[in-house]
Amino acid sequence: MTAASSKKGATGNTRRVAVLSDAETATGYRLAGVFVVEATPETAQAELEKLITEGQYGLVAVDTGLITDPLTSTARVMRGRDLPILLPIPSLKDAFSPDTVDAKAYMGKLVRETIGFDIKL
Repeated sequence: MTAASSKKGATGNTRRVAVLSDAETATGYRLAGVFVVEATPETAQAELEKLITEGQYGLVAVDTGLITDPLTSTARVMRGRDLPILLPIPSLKDAFSPDTVDAKAYMGKLVRETIGFDIKL
């Protein structure tokens, strides 16, 4: 398999990566070279469904500050589809909200939940 063919989806079309994010966080993703769709909590569901139905994306990362559970919220639209893979990503706003007493502890908790153990630096 060549590098070019490994990028192709089941239909032979190249699949892309997108991030659904708020305007404040979008800049960081753009600086990393990722395609970003900006949304608000009010517009996020419609934007996510549009990304799904366009059929261009193999992976859509969704800021959980916009949609808490993107997998459940799109079950109807995703029915019968293998792609895109929806990846919930923790919102940075959660780490710095008034409810979060210790942002470092919050980030440590995310790492523990993601990889299964603590990393101490």
